[in-house]
Amino acid sequence: MKKIYIILTHTGTVLSTIIKFYTKDEFSHVSIALDADLEEMYSFGRLKPYNPFIGSFVHEYINKGTFKRFRNTKAKVYSLYVTDEQYEKAKKVIEYFNSNKEKYRFNLLGLACVSIHKKIVKKNTFYCAEFVRHVLKVSGIIETKELPEIIRPEDFKNLKGLEEEYSGLLRKYKKKNLKRLLEVSNLLKKNNISYV
Repeated sequence: MKKIYIILTHTGTVLSTIIKFYTKDEFSHVSIALDADLEEMYSFGRLKPYNPFIGSFVHEYINKGTFKRFRNTKAKVYSLYVTDEQYEKAKKVIEYFNSNKEKYRFNLLGLACVSIHKKIVKKNTFYCAEFVRHVLKVSGIIETKELPEIIRPEDFKNLKGLEEEYSGLLRKYKKKNLKRLLEVSNLLKKNNISYV
C-alpha cells in the first residue's frame, strides 16, 4: 500500500475569491501529490503567478510560482491509501500529462459554469477538480459515481478513507512535517525502540 495526497487550497487571489463567493466553499483549488513532502504536486492552474487567465497542467511547488507569490495560501492536506498498482497508474497518468502539456488548456468556461451547475466539456481542457477526478478515476482509485461530474474542490472531502494530515498555511506544511518526524523519532528513542 502507498499514499497519495489531495491538497485543498485557497490563495486569496481575485479569481479564487470569486470562485469561493459563488460556491460558498472554504477552498477554491485542489491538487494531487504522489509524495508526503508535496514535491510531486500537480493540478491545472495558472502557468504564470501574475496571470490568472493563462493556465494548463502545472507542476506545483509550495515555495515556487503561484504558492510562493501568495504566501498566505490556506491549505488542508489529506492522504489516501491506494494499492501499489493504483499508485503506479496514477503516476503514469500524471507523467503522460507532463510529457504532453502543450496539448492541454485550462477549462476556464467549465470552471465558470460550475456555479450554475452546468458541465462544459471541451477536448483536452480541465480545471483543477476535473483533473484530480480524472487521475483518480483512470487509475482505478475511485468508482465513476464516487465523485460528481460537475465537481468542486470541496467534493474531494467526501472520498472514503481520506485522512486529514495538515490544516494551516501551505508554506508551513513542510516545517510541520519535519517537526512531527522529530517528535516521533524522539519518542522512539525515549522508549528504546529501534527503527530502520
